[in-house]
Amino acid sequence: MSKKQVSSGAEKAEKLTKTNSAAKNSTAEKNKPVKEKKVKTASSKGKNVKKNKPVKDVSSKKAQKKEIREQKKLEAARIRAEKKQKKLEKKLDAKQKRLDRIAASKQARADRKEARRERKDMLKHETKEARIERKRSEKEAKIEARVAKRQAALEERKAKREHRLKVRAEKRAAKNDRRHAPGFGGWLAAVISLGVTTLALGTMLTFGWIYMNGVQAEMTSAHTESVYELNSVVDNLDTNLSKARVANTRNEQVKLLSEIAVESEMAETILERLPVDMTLTRNMTSFVNKMGDSAQTMLLSVANGRRLTESQIATLDYMYETNLQLKKILNEMTTKADGGDILEMIRGNENGLMYVTFGDIENTPVETPKEIHDGPFAENLEKVSPKNLEGLEEITAAKAEELAQQYFADYGVKSVDCTGEVAAEQLDLYNVTVKTENGNMWAQISKKGGKVVEFNSYKNCSDKNFSVERCIDIAEDFLDDLGFDDMKAVWTSENGTTCNLNFAYVDDGVIVYSDLVKVKVCEERGIVTGMEALSYVLNHTDRKTPAANISKAEAKTKLNADFDIKSSRLCLIPLDGNERLAYEFYGTYGENDYYIYVDAQNGQEIEMFTVIGTAQGRALM
Repeated sequence: MSKKQVSSGAEKAEKLTKTNSAAKNSTAEKNKPVKEKKVKTASSKGKNVKKNKPVKDVSSKKAQKKEIREQKKLEAARIRAEKKQKKLEKKLDAKQKRLDRIAASKQARADRKEARRERKDMLKHETKEARIERKRSEKEAKIEARVAKRQAALEERKAKREHRLKVRAEKRAAKNDRRHAPGFGGWLAAVISLGVTTLALGTMLTFGWIYMNGVQAEMTSAHTESVYELNSVVDNLDTNLSKARVANTRNEQVKLLSEIAVESEMAETILERLPVDMTLTRNMTSFVNKMGDSAQTMLLSVANGRRLTESQIATLDYMYETNLQLKKILNEMTTKADGGDILEMIRGNENGLMYVTFGDIENTPVETPKEIHDGPFAENLEKVSPKNLEGLEEITAAKAEELAQQYFADYGVKSVDCTGEVAAEQLDLYNVTVKTENGNMWAQISKKGGKVVEFNSYKNCSDKNFSVERCIDIAEDFLDDLGFDDMKAVWTSENGTTCNLNFAYVDDGVIVYSDLVKVKVCEERGIVTGMEALSYVLNHTDRKTPAANISKAEAKTKLNADFDIKSSRLCLIPLDGNERLAYEFYGTYGENDYYIYVDAQNGQEIEMFTVIGTAQGRALM
């Protein structure tokens, strides 16, 4: 057994020795080529470095391009995110506006529903006297409708006449163009024969002078005709007013008052055609408008068998005296200025004949009786700085044209032209002419802030397709688009097929009569045809409305016990250059309608109006 163990150990030692020897030889063989490889590597080191250098440059450029691509991706992602955010904001804004319109519409419907409910309750408890009065009013309304129909026919005739005059003027202008247009052959012959460019320039200037002279002649002819036509109408008014003051029979009064109403409408239309500064014609236009409305009211009263009241007789005297002054002014104008001077007179400076004579109408010594027919405080206008424009930047004429394009976008605007500037009531305004698919419009836009102060479009309205309530909605939308927020209709009247509306600013439930905007809506087309916001622009500002010291119930106790109150509300009224918080009470006493204002601080009656033309106008409480 021991022999076997020794033999085994010797064999293992021998194998180990052979293994170590083989490993050494293998290691030596492996180390030899490695050394040669190292030598080769060392010998070619320089070559390898040269070959690897451009590889490193390519890698750097790729990294730069990759970085640029990443930046572009980030920028594109940022732009997409901004666009998405703007689109979302626009969508949310449109949604909010839609919700606001829906809420406003719901509120308007609720208000109308409440008004109908109140009327139903009123009819339910209507007394015999009230029923008689209501039927009388309905009868007057029917008479008024007939008068309105006649006026509409008159308006249609006047519109056709104006169209004929316009066509005639265009034909005359075209004739003058053909007469004075220089022929190309003659112009070329002159250039060739003389060989100087100064002659060509002189010919062009001469043509321009002739053309403008022809246009001026046409304008002079049209304005001259308007002035003489206005003079004739005012002369007829003078005759009819002088007769109406002494007429005592029903038939004679009806005839005279009808003629006065029609001639007043004609005078107003002619005044609107004259290109005169708004500050000069506002008083005259307001006067002839009131004269027509007053004549219609008296006509309705006489047609129903009633005699003219003392107040109405005083109104006739006022109308006669004021029209007499207007007649003298127009007679003086037509005497001093012949046809060739009228255009220059109309567009002259403040010392010109038009400014001197037309401005005198403001100095009339006759005061208007304290009556209203177009809403409470509708004629209130203080000469103050425009509070609504304070702090706003001035705009250019080009900007005024751009704004007019936006304001009247729904009218199918073809072109907009700024025709000049004018100063009125502490305001600097741009005169803008807007040509549309259905005729022209004239607007005045404030130089500060670019707000529409007034605009008119003389469109004929002969049918009644829209109710008063719908006209109110149309006017509200129009004012919203122009930036007049929180406005409420406080008075409506209908003149033929035109709905006249007064809107007042509402401050936390209080009617602010100083901030008044007047709107005209055509009841045939359902569009706004005129707007005047001078009172709003002059007076609107952030106010701190005072609190009332007495309640509405306490204010009622200050009224006459026989005064029948129809409605009441809290309002801020202009009085003696200040604003007073008052309770407004609308109601009747006898056969007349009244507005009575009780000071909300001390309970004193501070203002009162008697309403004329109740069949034409009504308050919206």
